[in-house]
Amino acid sequence: KEQLEKVLMLYPQLKQIYQFVKQFKEILYSKDIYKIDKWIKEVKELNIPELNSYISGIERDFEAVKNAIIYEYSNGLAEGIINKIKVIKRIMYGRCSFELLKQKVLLLNFN
Repeated sequence: KEQLEKVLMLYPQLKQIYQFVKQFKEILYSKDIYKIDKWIKEVKELNIPELNSYISGIERDFEAVKNAIIYEYSNGLAEGIINKIKVIKRIMYGRCSFELLKQKVLLLNFN
């Protein structure tokens, strides 16, 4: 914590970025979608290319971001299982049959 405080003192712009990241986290947990517009406007004023790119991503899929703020549930569990299946499939690529892939996926999901 002391090191973080020293770094933030030395680099004022990094301190601003750190504050914006904390604010974004607070917005996600506050369930108040109206705060996100103000936050985006403030971040854009910094005019940091990396943050502008992040904001562009948020604006491209703004509906999904709003839903993530409003609702407590997500599709994270399903995405995790799909990712696991894809990893197994990549490992087995070209060596095995679908039947063996199915057995391997079922075996890993029940252990």
